[in-house]
Amino acid sequence: MIVTGTLIAATLSGIAIGILSGLLGIGGGVVMVPLFRLGFGLTAIEATATSLFAIIPTGISGAAAHIRNRTSQPAVGVAAGLGGALTSPAGVALATMSPGWAIMLAAALVIGYSAYNMLKKALKMPREARPARPEQEKAAPAIAPTGHATRKQLVVGFSIGLLAGVISGYVGVGGGFIMIPLFIAYAGISMKQASGTSLIAVAILALPGAVSQLMYGNVHLAIGLAVAVGSIPGAMLGANLAKRVPERSLRLLFGAMLLAAAAIMAANEFFLP
Repeated sequence: MIVTGTLIAATLSGIAIGILSGLLGIGGGVVMVPLFRLGFGLTAIEATATSLFAIIPTGISGAAAHIRNRTSQPAVGVAAGLGGALTSPAGVALATMSPGWAIMLAAALVIGYSAYNMLKKALKMPREARPARPEQEKAAPAIAPTGHATRKQLVVGFSIGLLAGVISGYVGVGGGFIMIPLFIAYAGISMKQASGTSLIAVAILALPGAVSQLMYGNVHLAIGLAVAVGSIPGAMLGANLAKRVPERSLRLLFGAMLLAAAAIMAANEFFLP
């Protein structure tokens, strides 16, 4: 039985997770999985399943704010989400057949690799002198009009989604940590737009995986819903903050958060049975 204090803690954690999600364009799974495992004592499969469940409302909330703020490419996000929706149930099926330590270590390795690549690129970028003035933001090419994706971007987005879906279903994350670097490298999308585009994809691709986990009975509904109550407004706040944070800072924050999450998940298996 879940006590009230646990639900309050989950809701407060959800607010922080939502802010990071909206700001960085991730579903929040890279934070939720270690939090559920370490903080709430869920098993590995319960942690990943509950994370996948809570990612959906978090992603929808943040994605909606990014679309309103014109800090996304919705068409690419939908393409990636559809690709991921096709493969995320396969990742879930693999997770149900894997030992808990394999799931956690796989998550740590994938997230750690993404963190390394993101930090390496961020450190090579020049420092931004100061935030752009409103009239400069209107002229800046980084925030392009939404809905103008090329055919190549759509194909690339769909392909990226196929990969992210398997990873998402297996380790219980939205896949933003893998999609954002790939969007930047291969789809010609800036970091600020990649964050919003990723959240659109996350909201779509997590759905079939979460449904699969619900059918397997692995989702801890009480904790998942409590986190979602906090993460929904948090994601909207984070998405609004994304417009005001320099791109280099976004990359550094994103990479540092992923690196910390990877370390926690790896260390987790040495301290919990």
